[in-house]
Amino acid sequence: MVRVAIIGTGAISGSHINGYLEFPDRCEIVALCDIFPEKAKQTAERLGLKIPIYNDYKTLLQQVDVDLVSICTPPYTHAPIAIDSLKAGKHVIVEKPMASSLDECDAMIEAANENNKLLSVVAQNRFTNPMMKVKHVLDTQLIGPIVHAQVDSYWWRGHSYYDLWWRGTWEKEGGGCTLNHAVHHIDIFQWMNGMPSEITAVMSNTSHDNAEVEDISIAIAKYDNGSLAQITSSVVHHGEEQQLIFQGRDARVSVPWRHTASKSKENGFPQPNPELDEKLERVYSQLKDLRYEGHTGQIDNVLSAIEGNGELLIDGIQGRKTLELISAIYESASLSKTVKLPLTRSNLFYTREGILKNATYFYEKQTAVDNFNNNEITVSGEER
Repeated sequence: MVRVAIIGTGAISGSHINGYLEFPDRCEIVALCDIFPEKAKQTAERLGLKIPIYNDYKTLLQQVDVDLVSICTPPYTHAPIAIDSLKAGKHVIVEKPMASSLDECDAMIEAANENNKLLSVVAQNRFTNPMMKVKHVLDTQLIGPIVHAQVDSYWWRGHSYYDLWWRGTWEKEGGGCTLNHAVHHIDIFQWMNGMPSEITAVMSNTSHDNAEVEDISIAIAKYDNGSLAQITSSVVHHGEEQQLIFQGRDARVSVPWRHTASKSKENGFPQPNPELDEKLERVYSQLKDLRYEGHTGQIDNVLSAIEGNGELLIDGIQGRKTLELISAIYESASLSKTVKLPLTRSNLFYTREGILKNATYFYEKQTAVDNFNNNEITVSGEER
């Protein structure tokens, strides 16, 4: 039985808690921690959990027998809490983004390796049927070499969204929509398409003058083989349509699932390729659905790895790759230059100090509320 502690009981913690409750024969939640202990107490009472409540995670680590820690706190706290937990001999699953800088990612990965503990970074969108199935279709290489990819991470957030005390600041949130919303699609993108060799990006704040950070960014990624990708990250798009499109030499596939295969006429103009279209549809439709999706699917993966029954799909290395891409976007957009990958310690956006010094500050954050009365999260317009 894996004993679990949840650190941070804000809105996203519900996805973790509900995930663990799906596996009562494999794990149990034994403690909650929040700097606002009343919020943790309300969470425990609502779920009927008669467990201790802490306002200091270090005290929890010292006093409670825990095997796995779920970190659901603001981004700037991820690295210290994860490192302390790993050094205390606990496995860790940490919410996205993994940390505020690549330097912190390196320290987290080192702590996991030195203490022989598992470190998993939340990327729950990998654990969905459409994403898993499209990844499998791409792995078959039926569409040919990918020549262009399009990532549309479109979200919409009202002005008050950035009133929460830690949001909208480079110091505490670590960035805007590119880091905290598009992180899901950027993770999927690098998982499916690999890491590019350079990034050129721009960003702006068009609608949220209560935030230092961007509310839209557009990046162009280039690969050594000449292929290109465009990544749009936004919290100003009504309707929140989101998609990933992969254009291969012979066909295109996308999430949401769609495919089109073409072949050339004698004069170079396109004509349908129904044989390849049928192959793509057959491969996709024959894949089995996942037993668990989203956070529950990732928690199942983490528990299985702890039990010795599989490998982590998203470990610290994978989480770091996603942050590296985002850091390159921020460096390119802030300094108005093309940034080469991989990033090294000489890059200005490698450390948290470098980010705070060199990032573009759009507005001064002047509003800070402790909590919202309504903590519901919506995903693509649907309550969650």
